[in-house]
Amino acid sequence: MEEELSLLLSMTSEGMEASLKHLETELAKIRAGKANTHILDGIMVDYYGIPTPINQVANINTPDPKMLVVQPWEKNMIDPIEKAIMKANVGITPANDGEIIRLNFPPLTEERRANLTKQVKSEGEQAKVAIRNQRRDANEEVKKMVKDGLAEDLGKKAETEIQQLTDKFIKKVDELVDKKDQEIMTI
Repeated sequence: MEEELSLLLSMTSEGMEASLKHLETELAKIRAGKANTHILDGIMVDYYGIPTPINQVANINTPDPKMLVVQPWEKNMIDPIEKAIMKANVGITPANDGEIIRLNFPPLTEERRANLTKQVKSEGEQAKVAIRNQRRDANEEVKKMVKDGLAEDLGKKAETEIQQLTDKFIKKVDELVDKKDQEIMTI
């Protein structure tokens, strides 16, 4: 039983860690006024009929803080890449010169900053909900184990450890959200 308990705790920790990683990925996609190659993560390009990540058909770099340059490896891919960026609605209109695609990042307005801050807080809240769901599932499993013969004091100890894990991960979520908010609000 104790082995099952430690396995449950490690699985719960892994689940919470996955929620945190997902939050980091989502926050990287939110632009904070500076050019960031991660903003194009998840955009799929039609590469000869196969949906392919944009970074597998082009070189993406940032020549300066306000510009992203996408250089396709094949010239005929420039139009599909441009269409994929437009379709992804990243908030920036691509400029195509026939060789490369430029994405100019305009300075953020106060209104846009406020909207991005709301989006960041929403992503943080979703991560917290996912972490709390992990806690709930783990606590239910502990209660089943107690019902099936696990000592009650071990069950209580496990629930305390699960709560400590939850608190630790929620604190990390708050730190990530605060850091991203600061990044957005910095002019």
